Amino acid sequence: MINSNFTNYLGVRRHRLTFDSGFNGRRTLNWVRGLGAILLLFLAPFAVFAQDKFFDSNGLQINYTQQGTGEAVVLVHGRGLSLQSWIDCGVMPNLAKDYRVIALDCRGFGKSGKPHDPKQYGSEMALDIVRLLDHLGIRKAHIVGYSMGANITAQLLVMHPERFLTAILGGAAGRFQWTVQDDQLFEQEATETEQWGFSPSLALRLAPPDAKPTEAENKRRSVAALANPNLDRHAIAALIRSFREQVISPVQVAAVGVPTMGIAGSADPALESLWELKRLRPEMKLVVIDGATHGGARGVRNRPEFVAAIREFLAAHRP
Repeated sequence: MINSNFTNYLGVRRHRLTFDSGFNGRRTLNWVRGLGAILLLFLAPFAVFAQDKFFDSNGLQINYTQQGTGEAVVLVHGRGLSLQSWIDCGVMPNLAKDYRVIALDCRGFGKSGKPHDPKQYGSEMALDIVRLLDHLGIRKAHIVGYSMGANITAQLLVMHPERFLTAILGGAAGRFQWTVQDDQLFEQEATETEQWGFSPSLALRLAPPDAKPTEAENKRRSVAALANPNLDRHAIAALIRSFREQVISPVQVAAVGVPTMGIAGSADPALESLWELKRLRPEMKLVVIDGATHGGARGVRNRPEFVAAIREFLAAHRP
């Protein structure tokens, strides 16, 4: 029996079909089945299916998937997302043509464990990646982090630089500054997330000047977040309250020797943090994609220049 979603996608109505040629409903259904089978056979080579696998990371189950062969590339997603986001934006299937690409659900997200204790986040999020490499028997890998994932990656470059061939920081540069205002900012974001499932303050902070979120948009996001069975707002609030544990010093940042590239949209407010990082590490390559934002329809990860820049950087730093 054909999946109703698939038939709707093809534009085929679910009730009995008739044609001028005189086909009856049964013959028409067989025709639709045949068409669906042909399309599936045609599309199969181009599809990337995430096969969930789990490993124990210091007592917590972490979900991951991998595709392709070659040098290992680890993908680390942003806050509120999961490993599926790398598939949806096309980065994982693109890189999997030439690399062994590994993506994980960071703790607190997707199908990984979601503790509610802030002590279970912080540097543990970085160590999850090291443990995943150990689990897979990978000595060194490239790593690509976006937003929250970039902050995790930046901490990893200080904690375990020996495990990485290159690092790509998208939409964030790491936490190498911390003030009393940061304590207040992130406590507000944590409280909002507990209440509404997402943080309007964060959405406003990352929005470009010409696209500030409206009250109606915030309400829609809240309804969607609260209805998402894979989103645990208390786990995300605990994560936010652990951000101070991810802070690394400017001296540590400047000493990193792993070849690094920063990448962000010109309309992303987080771009300034990458310029600050480049001042600390002048050798770092910085790619700015004109007109791209942090997220949303104009988000930089959806632009073809994003994965093209990643490919160019990886190719230039083969072992």
